Amino acid sequence: MEQTIATRMSLPVTGMSCASCVANVERAVGKVEGVENVSVNLATERAEVLLKDPLAGAAVVEAIEKAGYGVEMTTLELGISGMSCASCVGNVERALMRVPGVAEAHVNLASERATVRTSASASALVAAVEKAGYEAHPVNDRAGEADSQADRREREQAALKRDFFVALAFTLPLFVLEMGSHLVPRLGHGLMAAVGTFPLHILYFVLATIVVFGPGRRFIRHGAASFRRLAPDMNALVMLGSLAAWAYSTLATFAPQLFPSGAAQVYFESAAVIVTLILLGRYLEARAKGRTSAAITHLMGLQPKTARVERDGETRDIAIADVVRGDIVVVRPGERVAVDGTVLEGQSHVDESMISGEPVPVGKGEGDAVTGGTINKTGSFTFRATAIGSDTVLARIVEMVETAQGAKLPVQAMVDKVTAWFVPAVLAAAVLTFIVWLVFGPAPAFSFALVNAVAVLIIACPCAMGLATPTSIMVGTGRAAETGVLFRNGEALQTLRDTRIVAFDKTGTLTEGRPQVTDIVTLEGFDDDALLALAAAVEAGSEHPLAEAVVEGARERKLDPEKAEGFEAVPGFGVAASVGGKPVAIGARRFMEKRGIDVATLDDDASRLAGKARSLLYIAVDHRAAGLIGVSDPVKPSAKAAIAALVESGLKTAMITGDNEATARSIAAEVGIDTVVADVLPDGKFAALQRLRAAHGAIAFAGDGINDAPALAAADTGIAIGTGTDIAIETADVVLMAGDLAGVVNAIALSRAVMRNIAENLFWAFAYNVVLIPVAAGLLYPVAGVLLSPMLAAAAMGLSSVFVLTNALRLKRFGKRLLGSARPA
Repeated sequence: MEQTIATRMSLPVTGMSCASCVANVERAVGKVEGVENVSVNLATERAEVLLKDPLAGAAVVEAIEKAGYGVEMTTLELGISGMSCASCVGNVERALMRVPGVAEAHVNLASERATVRTSASASALVAAVEKAGYEAHPVNDRAGEADSQADRREREQAALKRDFFVALAFTLPLFVLEMGSHLVPRLGHGLMAAVGTFPLHILYFVLATIVVFGPGRRFIRHGAASFRRLAPDMNALVMLGSLAAWAYSTLATFAPQLFPSGAAQVYFESAAVIVTLILLGRYLEARAKGRTSAAITHLMGLQPKTARVERDGETRDIAIADVVRGDIVVVRPGERVAVDGTVLEGQSHVDESMISGEPVPVGKGEGDAVTGGTINKTGSFTFRATAIGSDTVLARIVEMVETAQGAKLPVQAMVDKVTAWFVPAVLAAAVLTFIVWLVFGPAPAFSFALVNAVAVLIIACPCAMGLATPTSIMVGTGRAAETGVLFRNGEALQTLRDTRIVAFDKTGTLTEGRPQVTDIVTLEGFDDDALLALAAAVEAGSEHPLAEAVVEGARERKLDPEKAEGFEAVPGFGVAASVGGKPVAIGARRFMEKRGIDVATLDDDASRLAGKARSLLYIAVDHRAAGLIGVSDPVKPSAKAAIAALVESGLKTAMITGDNEATARSIAAEVGIDTVVADVLPDGKFAALQRLRAAHGAIAFAGDGINDAPALAAADTGIAIGTGTDIAIETADVVLMAGDLAGVVNAIALSRAVMRNIAENLFWAFAYNVVLIPVAAGLLYPVAGVLLSPMLAAAAMGLSSVFVLTNALRLKRFGKRLLGSARPA
């Protein structure tokens, strides 16, 4: 057993204000199993914890947070190299979790990244990984890291390709001579007569030794290191299998007297073919793994390396890193936009498919926003840089995709538990196989025992299990980004698949979000222009889409509203101010009722306008009803088709809106929504979601506004329309970069496709091992006389990983589409 050494962990604790807080933290940490001693200092705001169990660090952090205090943590990313299978992932995660101050550590085999939530330094994490036998380095520059990772993968592919062809060159003659002798007895007899058995075996020995200790040395080096760490991995299995076949054959060649009669057989071809086939599998796997990260590499490559900037009266090209906010950037036809900004002069059409997935170029003119990485098509223009570096849309997209790709889905927990015991279990199965065949097997029992034990070692494949989930996530989220759907976290892939009802906000989500004044109803003492001017004066202080419609309506009529004073906004109700010395209130009916204003005389007109799907703004002047403004917000062209696709797929749909019941139902009827929840205040959307979840099951909510943020957070899956506000995007689990509601359909379709792909991969990975390990052990021999050759075992093992990767790569063919008749899983 590994000796446990007490380790000291120092944690920065926030939220403490007195001695009672110190006692609370010490008491909470002291109850954690594995803690030997704890001391908390209020002045330095640190907790010094002595751990008997290094893995208790995460539990300590959790205990402090449950006690109501905080632990200052940073999230660090490490690039990891040297991993080859799921056992390696577990080894690295355990090494990181033993570092004092680490609360969480997730390692992704496909992306070769570790994401660590910690208070420890990056150097301590790197040292822990290197002590475990792997290489690590902090990831700071994403673009630079992508380039270096691509270079590493290219070098690894080149090395594997070289080793495979060297191994093949020496294995092929060995295989042809040895297996040919068995398949064509005349050839075998001729060789024996012409050359002799011993010289022929010497030739086999030389060829096999070159392969096993030449190209195959990578397995011996890594396998031996994993045994020294008491954490054997896939390399250990390959090393044991190939060396066992080689060593047995070597003894049988040079010391046949050590074996019982008939047992001195040679299996040099098995040792060489095992190494050669597994190198081939590794090479194909490395190529496929490179393709799984192609999407993120493509995204990082979209930003140009230089920008043409106007400085000191001249235009010059500078490095993209030297661009600062406020720079005037010149874009010529065919060039990529360098950073985010606002057009100052010039006109053009810009291909924004990288963020929206839509191929049609978008017209740009003075005042329009442009996004770094998009392609300028026809004209030229200048723009002012407003966001650079990590603040650009492209950088945020890359960050979101990388976060999702590095995540572990809930289903991965089961896989981790199995793989933690997999290699030790295979070693035990190989030993058991050897003993059973040695005791109960037919003559020559020793030969049968060795061959079948080697087959068990070689057939087992922890690689397929380790790659099953992360490769599907990487390819799926990368393809999603290319179609304008961003999964901000990996879990959304699984939760969205389980969705049973999709709820939508109305304004800006189902509708265009660009409402227009269509109707004005006035009471005695007011005319249309006077009422609209008063309303515009008050609404000028609001950012609500309906307020903007009123202000724009007054501008179109060339009205000149007075300046309002004492502006007051009541979220979910309306706004009020003083205009020309008179109090003016404008908002929903409930706002009027709240202020004690009777609006019953407007009921008939309100019903008529609501029936035409108008949003209603009641206006009161000097504490009495003055009129009504009807605002129309056209439904998005994609809404009806998207809702129809969701309904056809077996999902329920709902609308949750603060608009009045009649208008909401009119819009719902137009697009085909099942359930309407109207007159809901922003804080009431949470309760509405809870009721819908209780009635139908897991719920997804799609919205775009600030007042949608609580609902986006409360839903099982929050879907933000990317054309909406930053706060909505930051709260959501899925972001649609375009306002097209087909994105909701595609997000669900992608989620289902990815989860189905993961299920297929896991089924193959587990079924392969569950079925073929017993076959390799000789389970079918008593019944059908069938044994599995170590060579076939090696081929099957290599193909299993390639199958999983190839299956995941099918997700790259996912196209933007409606769900059709696919039913929820």
